[in-house]
Amino acid sequence: MGAGRVIILGAGVAGLSTALPLLRAGREVTVIDPLGPAGGASFGNAGLLSADTAVPIALPGMLRKVPGWLTDPLGPLVVRPGYLPKAAPWLARWIRAGRMERVHAISDAMRALHTPAFDDWRELLGAEGYSELIRRSGQVQIWDDPEETPGAALERGLRERLGIRAEVLGQDEIRQFFPGIARHVSRGVLIPGNGHTISPPRAVRRLGELFQAGGGTILPERAMKLIPREGGGWMVMTNTANHLAEQVVVAGGAWSRLLLDPLGIRVPLETERGYHLMLPDPSITPKLPILYKSGNFGVTPMAEGLRVAGTVEIAGLDAAPDERRAQQLLRQLRGLFPEIQGGEPRLWMGYRPSTPDSLPVLGPVPSHPGLHLCFGHGHFGMTGGPPSGRLVAGTILGDTPRIDMAPYAITRFH
Repeated sequence: MGAGRVIILGAGVAGLSTALPLLRAGREVTVIDPLGPAGGASFGNAGLLSADTAVPIALPGMLRKVPGWLTDPLGPLVVRPGYLPKAAPWLARWIRAGRMERVHAISDAMRALHTPAFDDWRELLGAEGYSELIRRSGQVQIWDDPEETPGAALERGLRERLGIRAEVLGQDEIRQFFPGIARHVSRGVLIPGNGHTISPPRAVRRLGELFQAGGGTILPERAMKLIPREGGGWMVMTNTANHLAEQVVVAGGAWSRLLLDPLGIRVPLETERGYHLMLPDPSITPKLPILYKSGNFGVTPMAEGLRVAGTVEIAGLDAAPDERRAQQLLRQLRGLFPEIQGGEPRLWMGYRPSTPDSLPVLGPVPSHPGLHLCFGHGHFGMTGGPPSGRLVAGTILGDTPRIDMAPYAITRFH
């Protein structure tokens, strides 16, 4: 076993954002992932980079919505009835996290983590890659309601509390931003400090290319079990080999629990399954990402076309996709842009690795020396992945964290 060797389990944005700083600090680093860079949620997300977003997914009023989640299979949030018994403990924690006193604490922690996201992307990609792949040109949230909804007012309060800049847009301004948008859209908010990547898979694959060019190793294997070694260090048993390292980072997204459960490490991690529809060669291309709050989906301009993404399905890792949830995104897009045309749509489903409090699980496991965690970013992986990776790499290197790590520690669940 090489001195100081680190194995990263997961080649998504979180894993590679941890691997690159370690490699650049002179450590021997191996990344293990059966799918390679950007094979999971890092491939199909909405591409949003939300450094100026600090709004948790769980908010006050969730409990009264539960019956609807169970009865509308195509609703914005659905729990498959057969999976409800397994999901119930996580959902209960999720609803508790939506109490206002918890929302403020979670929002503060999201803000602390997300603020340097663009700087961290630039550091990882380099100036040329950042210029090619990242756009900090803002995001626009829109509503059909001409008056501010209670949910919008809550989000505005969280922004104002943290000093986040936002600009209210009226109907005329929305139409100037987005020619061809439906007349029923009547109100918007521009958050200029946010942005997007023009291609999530290209951005994450670029991280993988930089990692390998710097001497890092990526192995296309499936980690099956983590085995502590007598005297310290770990053996990673994969489908084809055994790998030894002093330090291991679990950055396996929604699959992370499968490696932690056998060690007795309990973490409430659920799969908020998300769907997208990619429309190639669109006749209308918005300049900025749109979050259509009245319709619960987002629209992001990308190099490969127009990505329409959203909805949450609680159904675990094993259930087959419900392609109707992706297909309906095209109908919703046409409701927003009635004249839009394009090529043959591509459907996708992936697994958001989600904790009940919308915060990732970062840092060492106190009960298991040499084991570190970097997963659970939920809806904010492209934003939170690079800052999280830098923090976790820093803990391995012995650096002093730039922020308090307690809100993200696994011990918060126990």
